[in-house]
This record gives sequence, structure tokens and C-alpha cells, in this order.
Amino acid sequence: MVSCPARGEPVPLVVSLSNHELPAADSHVAIEVFAGNEMEYAMASLRMFTTGRPLMNTRLTSSILAVITLGLTLVALLAAAGQDEPGRARATSAEKIKAGPAPRTADGKADFSGIWSPDRNFITDIHDALKKGEELPLQPWAEKLARERMSKDDPEALCLPAGVPRQAPYPWRIVQTGTHMFFLFEGNIHSYRQIFLDGRTHPADPDPTWYGHSVARWEGDTLLVDSVGFNEKFWFDFAGHPHTEKLHVVERYRRPDFDHLDYEITIEDAGAYTKPFTLYGHSSHQHDDDLMEYICNENNKDVEHIVGKDPRNKYLKK
Repeated sequence: MVSCPARGEPVPLVVSLSNHELPAADSHVAIEVFAGNEMEYAMASLRMFTTGRPLMNTRLTSSILAVITLGLTLVALLAAAGQDEPGRARATSAEKIKAGPAPRTADGKADFSGIWSPDRNFITDIHDALKKGEELPLQPWAEKLARERMSKDDPEALCLPAGVPRQAPYPWRIVQTGTHMFFLFEGNIHSYRQIFLDGRTHPADPDPTWYGHSVARWEGDTLLVDSVGFNEKFWFDFAGHPHTEKLHVVERYRRPDFDHLDYEITIEDAGAYTKPFTLYGHSSHQHDDDLMEYICNENNKDVEHIVGKDPRNKYLKK
């Protein structure tokens, strides 16, 4: 079955196959195509489903790959024609939205709690999160390194943390208390980021880590998160943009209403960039959703199939 919902929503194709072609209990393949503002940014991800959510790291047979190719062709044709699956009611984004003001905590602060969608601009190439017409102020060595990096060497592909401000293409949850905020990540690894709201300052010499040391303060309804103490191991995106241990990140989060989360992220890294720059992102509240267990580390077979460089970046679009 193939369906074409509203632009920007997943387009699922489900094809039944004989059970012997897939691991035990798996009898469906699903393709999700995320249409962005331009077709060249379309994101396609293969997911093995049993109960509607992905199972990672399964070898694909040639017959499955043939089905995928056919499915993507059908999806493109239906998207162009604006058709939908006959007789099947599908909820649109507008139908899912629950209008209302942003919630507040007991002490009157803006409450960011909830499950949020990822922003693709913080996944493929952070160039896309800049204001229109701006360029990343890369130092020559940093641009050269980004161009040379291959996807198989991406730490995230090796089941390591994404770092900051990179996102994974999966839902994430904010848990907020009076003294702490936690970002819980469904993938690429089942991990979390800790932000202190208790008024503490950064340590004088923080131990470099994947998510750094983060402290926050309120500026009205905006939460300003200041982070230092990063290691140099993670990439900013699929494009391979680097950073150094001089990295300093300032994030400003706002929740203008119940369903939307806006953020501005200023990157300062005198080791890799010639000046600070600001990225802009948006996430949508995911109603009636929950985080699922996602295990990347065990039996990972993805890396051996990754060839070349992910094409969804500025360098390969020129």
C-alpha cells in the first residue's frame, strides 16, 4: 500500500514478503520519504518493522532492495499526482495540532517538557540552518576536512553520541524539573544530555565530553543554555563539519505555543571557524507518541554498507 499525506509528512510504503526473506517475525519493509522544501533534500530511510517502529542493522536481500526501488518510484508518482490511498482515512498535520498556549510549571516558568520532532537541518548539513545567504565561516583546514570526510567514518554511524547541536532523525524528549533539564534521545544511541538549572557555573577546567557541560538561566520565557567542555570527536552533521575543544555553544529555547519549539544556537569555536555563527531550528510536539528502545551498538552491520559521502550537503550540490 502507498499513500501520500501532507507535504513534509512520512510517506509509508508497506510491501508483504515471504517470511524466509526476512529475520523471524519480520514480514514487512517500510520506506519513509521526508519531503523537504526542495526535492534534493528529500530524506529516505529504510526501516525494518515488526510493530510499527524501526529495527536497526539487518542485512537486506537483493529482492528487498528491488522492492525498495519500485516503492520509491511509486511514492514519487503518487506525490506528483497528489493521490491518496482509496478508502483510507489519514490524519493531516492540521488535524493533529491541538491549539493552545505553552504550558507552565508550578513556579510559572515556560515548560518545555514533551516529545519533539527532529529538525533535518541539524542532521544533514548545518549550512541549511543558517539564515538565507549566509555561509559557514570555516577556517581553510576545517573546510578541507569536511570535504574529505566519508560517511563510513562518521562517529554517529559507529553508534557514538551525536554531540551538540547535531540531532538524530528520531524523536527526542525534554524532561524538565526545577533544577535540571534532560534531553532524552531515542537514537542514534539511547542516551541523554544533562542541563543544570540550579544556578551553578561551569567548572574551571571541565573534562571534555560528547555533550559538554551545560548550565542554563531564564531570560523571560526564553531558556538560555551555555555549554563548554566538548571533546573533538563528534561531527556537526552528515557533511562532516568539524570543531575543536574551544567550542562554546549558546542555545536559546522558546515555546511560543503548545505545539512548537523554536531555538537559536550560536556556535563559537576559534579553533575551526573565523567568527561565531547562529543556527535556527524548529521542532513540533509529537502527540500520542513515546520513545522506543533503540539499540545501535549491538550487532551493528550498517557501516560496511556505507559508501562515499552523504550527498545532502553543500559541497556535493555545487
